[in-house]
Amino acid sequence: MGKSREWPGDIGMTASMKGSGWSIVTAHGAKSAVTYLLPQRERNFPDADVSLIYKQGPQVKMSSERLKKRGHAVASGKKSSKRKPKRKEAFSVYIYKVLKQVHPDLAISSKAMSIMNSFVNDMLERLAAEASRLARYRCHTTVSSREVQAAAWLLLPGQLAQHAVSEGTKAVTKYTTSK
Repeated sequence: MGKSREWPGDIGMTASMKGSGWSIVTAHGAKSAVTYLLPQRERNFPDADVSLIYKQGPQVKMSSERLKKRGHAVASGKKSSKRKPKRKEAFSVYIYKVLKQVHPDLAISSKAMSIMNSFVNDMLERLAAEASRLARYRCHTTVSSREVQAAAWLLLPGQLAQHAVSEGTKAVTKYTTSK
């Protein structure tokens, strides 16, 4: 590989000097982008607010004696008393697809992906909470697109809110016409 250099603006993107054809978005770059997108009052989030996503390894088949030793129920007509571990759902697949649409030559590190996933989860939780609060103020039990739109205007700064509302309106229109 070659030497790597920082992009102007110090947003944490590195590129190979040898012209390998791809770049990496680092965790620093993702955190800088998130900080830039958040309003000024929300920019003081700690470094430790990053949750890692762990993937399960390959499943290994074991004999019934080995399963009994480990405390697992054997499939002999009885249902297992142990629960399956709850699946961790993440937006990393969709973040990666959007990244490839916008910048096909960029790659993203796992730590940066984890930061972006936390950011998306945080913003969606805030949006849902604000929309729910607005519905309660109106004494409605259903959160409609109107409340979500108002919540987006309240949470997102300036032109970012305008773009988010227009994309949301476009998505709702596409959904209703396809029905």
